[in-house]
Amino acid sequence: MAAIIKETQSIKQAVTLINGIDPGKFPRLLSRILQKLHLKAERSFSEEEEEKLQSAFSLEKQDLQLILETVSFILEQAVYHNVKPASLQQQLENVHLNPEKAEAFAQAWATTGQETVEKFRQRMFAPKKLESVGWQLSLQMAQSTQAKMKSPRAVLELGVRSEDSENSEKMFVEFSHEELLDFYNKNVILSCS
Repeated sequence: MAAIIKETQSIKQAVTLINGIDPGKFPRLLSRILQKLHLKAERSFSEEEEEKLQSAFSLEKQDLQLILETVSFILEQAVYHNVKPASLQQQLENVHLNPEKAEAFAQAWATTGQETVEKFRQRMFAPKKLESVGWQLSLQMAQSTQAKMKSPRAVLELGVRSEDSENSEKMFVEFSHEELLDFYNKNVILSCS
């Protein structure tokens, strides 16, 4: 299998830093990053948690950031290539990661790798997803300049949700009779294709 992790300067620097992390604490760090990996807009750790990690690992802020970004990158590559745990371990050892750290990656990947791949597969590619549709129809019968008229207006209420949000956002779209008919016909064409 081709290498999924190229030994760049930042990878070399991150590997040196990762090799220096306490082996007892590293698997928990991996586990947490794996839990949040599929959430694009959400960080693995809050600012406060990152400060605690800095002191726990005796690292500078930029070094911790490099470690977190590199671990996330490695795991994202594992997801993208859907590698087996043994292959991941071998590739990490090829970029000079300590065997015990490479084994920690392999064990974490063996435990939650398939679940993480599945979460990535289920992740939406569209920024918003339609959750609900409501509608209201009104009929305007007269206007100050026109005594007799019939002007139907439809209002669609679209409940949309962002991929990373729990809250639904409501959008309202108003149509005249002609606009609604045109919208309907375009949807029929789309659904038939």
